[in-house]
Amino acid sequence: MQEQKLAFIKNDLFSLLGKITADTKSNWGKMNAQQMVEHVAAFFNVSTEKIKFDLVSPEEHLPKYKEFLLSDKPFRENTKAPATVLGEEPMPLRYKNYEEALQKLHVSVEHFEAYFKNEPDRKTIHPVFGPLNFDEWVLLHYKHVTHHLRQFGVLEL
Repeated sequence: MQEQKLAFIKNDLFSLLGKITADTKSNWGKMNAQQMVEHVAAFFNVSTEKIKFDLVSPEEHLPKYKEFLLSDKPFRENTKAPATVLGEEPMPLRYKNYEEALQKLHVSVEHFEAYFKNEPDRKTIHPVFGPLNFDEWVLLHYKHVTHHLRQFGVLEL
């Protein structure tokens, strides 16, 4: 199952993002298309410790969060990261255009797979879900990218 989700992330994600332009309007939320792509790339950088956050979830909540992670349940529309992690407003744009943001996302996805290649059981910290290994990150990235693809109308549940 993880292999299918990883293949989706490496391939289908980019073909679906290719259907979105910088002007595509979202079905919900505050981010524009480029902000969404940059946000997704940053999320991959969290999994590879290029960006580090402290754990913000109480330890006693982690089993329930892990149960959600391991389920087939998607993130709901308008699901937001805790304000202590990302703030209330989308981050300012980092790249000159949507195409450059897509290239950076591609690099982040490739780095993610390479980062865990020789140590798939290595765990890195997600600020809400806690320590995750490669397979758990694949599940979380899959939930995250499909959430944003639905947000921009190129994927349905």
